[in-house]
Amino acid sequence: MKKAFAYIASVVLASAMLQGCSTPQVVNKSSDVLFKEGETLFQNERYDDAIAQWKKVKESYQSPELITQAELNIANAYFLNGEYIESAAAYEDFRKLHPSHAQAGFALYRQGLSYYKQIHSIDTDQTPVKNAVTIFESYLKLYPAGEQLGDVQEKIRDCRDKQLQYELYVGRYYMKSGAYKSAIGRFEDALKAYPDQARRDEILYYLGKSYLEDGQKSKGREVFGKLSKEFPGSSYINDANKAMDSFF
Repeated sequence: MKKAFAYIASVVLASAMLQGCSTPQVVNKSSDVLFKEGETLFQNERYDDAIAQWKKVKESYQSPELITQAELNIANAYFLNGEYIESAAAYEDFRKLHPSHAQAGFALYRQGLSYYKQIHSIDTDQTPVKNAVTIFESYLKLYPAGEQLGDVQEKIRDCRDKQLQYELYVGRYYMKSGAYKSAIGRFEDALKAYPDQARRDEILYYLGKSYLEDGQKSKGREVFGKLSKEFPGSSYINDANKAMDSFF
């Protein structure tokens, strides 16, 4: 009986030793190795894998310099992968953690672009447009001579034009619904909010027509007169004249 127990024990011990030998050893890579692996993956456009490696760099707590660069690289990878919600958040986190970093201006610019890339048609949620304008205007204040200044100014103009298009879209909707006073309020506010934008002649035309439809003929005539004076070559003048003829 003792020999049997001894035999069983020896078999169990041998099996355990064999299993131990077959178990792969976990190798803890240095943050430098992880960072370089992330760079290689990034260059091969394997952005998800690159992000995973750079997150390991952050979790290693081995090198503050590499961690800082990994944070920015993660944001860049999200951006190039078309994950703009994630990239906007990552760029914002980077700026909050490193406001004096040499790449803080670039991160602010890319944050604005991340919102800009989320803009779709004018009849959808306008939050990305508002966010983009806010960030780009911050860039102008903080980095008036920044490398991305020209593109930021162009993007602001485009965003404001989109905002104006939205106001026109809503105002025309009110007109079609017969809510002329609401349309008038919308167009009046648009004139005040976007005095230097294109489409001002279009706003004046719809404002004048809304006044006419609302029974305020003198107001409508006044607005159409302003349209003719400020934009003598506007394509909306003929439409304004036709509208006047139909009400007088």
